[in-house]
Amino acid sequence: MKTITIVKEMQALSDQLRKDKKIALVPTMGYLHEGHLALVRKARELGDVVVVSIFVNPTQFGPKEDLAKYPRDFDRDAQLLDSEKTDIIFYPDVKEIYPDGYSTYIEVRKLQDHLCGKTRVGHFTGVATVVAKLFNIVKPHFAVFGQKDYQQLKIIEKMVRDLNMDVGIVPYPTVRESDGLAMSSRNTYLGPEERRTSLLISASMAEAQQRFQKGERKAPVLRRTVEEVLRSSDGIDIEYVSICDSETLEEVDEIKKDAVLAIACRVGKTRLIDNTIFMEAY
Repeated sequence: MKTITIVKEMQALSDQLRKDKKIALVPTMGYLHEGHLALVRKARELGDVVVVSIFVNPTQFGPKEDLAKYPRDFDRDAQLLDSEKTDIIFYPDVKEIYPDGYSTYIEVRKLQDHLCGKTRVGHFTGVATVVAKLFNIVKPHFAVFGQKDYQQLKIIEKMVRDLNMDVGIVPYPTVRESDGLAMSSRNTYLGPEERRTSLLISASMAEAQQRFQKGERKAPVLRRTVEEVLRSSDGIDIEYVSICDSETLEEVDEIKKDAVLAIACRVGKTRLIDNTIFMEAY
């Protein structure tokens, strides 16, 4: 396994590899867990060479968010990636990605205005920008993204289509703990009681899915179902419960085609997101 920290070195190697190999990229911010490793395994199925980027991207953190506290452990990450037979870790410094005087950003309009974008202003501009830069540096044929960050996935897909980027975006289902909690690096922030409380998120989605499977299609009813479960115990502060179109992310009143139930809330000081898809039979 090779670790590269310099942009020009990564670009040069990618140019060489692309002559006869397929490159698959998994972009991460590090502090890896089983969810990330599942993406790496998927990348291995898709490409001859698997590149995992580790970069805690400052432009997607707001002024009151946890950039300084975001968990980091490169040595641990490298061991995990080595066990998955990762070929290359791209591990650049902030100055490599955003050199002095940097002033170019990508904005995916409309999609960024819903869900998390309402409160995390500028977040998805930072996400789109760094992902575009990673695509230009690593030059992958495929890139794998988890569906837990559903809005991020849709924004990246839209950016690739709109800018005619030559990379296939491969979604991967949310990976969960055995008790249902979606895997996230931020789960490490949760205390024991908060960890138990956080299970109400997946429980609320399961309850809504059950009602959907029994025929309920009115979004306000399904939202109330979720909110009632979330509020059944102290310790959860709901940011939003949204039922939206699976492509536009616009709120729907009645489910007539595939829709997404998306949740964001705080358990203690930890912000957690999750989602599930209501799929209609055609």
